[in-house]
Amino acid sequence: MNFGILVLVLALVLFGVLAFLQLSALILAPLVSIFVIVCSKFPVELLPEGVEKMTILTGLKQLFMPAASAYVTSYFLVFFVGALFGAVYQFTGAAESISKWIAGFSKGKFAAPIIFIITTILTYGGVSGFVVFFVIYPIALNLFKESNLTRRLIPAAISAGCWTVSMVAPGSPSIQNVIAMTNLGTPSTAAFAPSMVAVIVEFVLIFVWLEWRARSFTKKGYFFDDNRLKFQLDPEELGQGGREDLPHWGIALTPIVIILVLFNGFKVPVEASVFAGVAAATILMWKKVPGGIREWLKVFNKGAADSGVSILNTAIVVGFGGIVQKTQGFQDLVAALKTWNISPLVFVMLTVAICAGACGSASGGMGVAFNALTDTYIELGANLEQVHRIAAIAAGTLDTLPHQGAQITLLGICKMTHKEAYFDIFITQIAIPFIACFVFIACCGFM
Repeated sequence: MNFGILVLVLALVLFGVLAFLQLSALILAPLVSIFVIVCSKFPVELLPEGVEKMTILTGLKQLFMPAASAYVTSYFLVFFVGALFGAVYQFTGAAESISKWIAGFSKGKFAAPIIFIITTILTYGGVSGFVVFFVIYPIALNLFKESNLTRRLIPAAISAGCWTVSMVAPGSPSIQNVIAMTNLGTPSTAAFAPSMVAVIVEFVLIFVWLEWRARSFTKKGYFFDDNRLKFQLDPEELGQGGREDLPHWGIALTPIVIILVLFNGFKVPVEASVFAGVAAATILMWKKVPGGIREWLKVFNKGAADSGVSILNTAIVVGFGGIVQKTQGFQDLVAALKTWNISPLVFVMLTVAICAGACGSASGGMGVAFNALTDTYIELGANLEQVHRIAAIAAGTLDTLPHQGAQITLLGICKMTHKEAYFDIFITQIAIPFIACFVFIACCGFM
């Protein structure tokens, strides 16, 4: 294997191992970047102006930080208003209201798919995945308890709703959709017809898989009370029932509808659309935060703080990509992929998926891929709307390898281990999204 490519593979492994050990991305990304700088060759023509030799300090100051800061400049407002919206939905009880309304239709059946549907609706409407983790988990716990279903499926059901359909569907205000729109100049509903086919296939396959696995576990004697699980629940956790004074589900849904109508119907920028949703939610559910303006300021402060953490964790990973994309190994990898007899859309799929896997982040991976390869994607001559959608779907594949920080967080919340729960996460968020990629590519051939 080409030594430069081998260095990148080793960097990916190191990235994964350190993330798996729960090392903060703020430490991890610069650390792995230093490894790449020390071990890689950098073509002179790709070095910053005036730089003749790459050193650790030069790499961090002139490649790592500019890439990270450019990501913050481009997407901070999206993260900011999204986190505000999530905080409002968390503290007013709006997310819980929608969740309980939908869960009421299950009548003790289809527990895992119902949780998947709830999280899909919330995240498609603009609620942050990290907020959804904490809001949905107690609801999922109660629903699984009523159905006497093993807890092993809770992480897959929650995370599949956060990072599959809602992240890649046409019209979604997700950061993945926004990154593609910004770099390619395409609309939020890019490649609508083939996209909808792929999204429907993805949704159905995940729904069927979760229900089949639930029934399979039950037949094998895996129930809610399972002594085989490493971590057992405390009585307090089993008693989690949520708050009583929830807003009506119709009121809770209204700001989500406003966001989607403004963003897709009136083509209002995503930042303004979500801000309008925040304003509408605040007005409609003002009384659901007791204490008036003082308590509401705490809600907004929480959202603002969350946005800073979220974008910094992602941007710092994009900084790592800023180093990688200037290495000789990365140039050789891209050149090798170009020699393969593959369609332009398959090329986009592979490069975005690899970057997402390296970063452990769909948005970080897309940021790296588009920073490095936007001109290449355009030169390939593919329909840019199709490039937009295949990139968004592909970003939601290898981003979910075991080292992904969000998965580790969710498993911790659910008191599950990778051994107990990761297989279903792998199927719903890596295997099935890859199937959706190929369905989309096939549909582009005749739609």
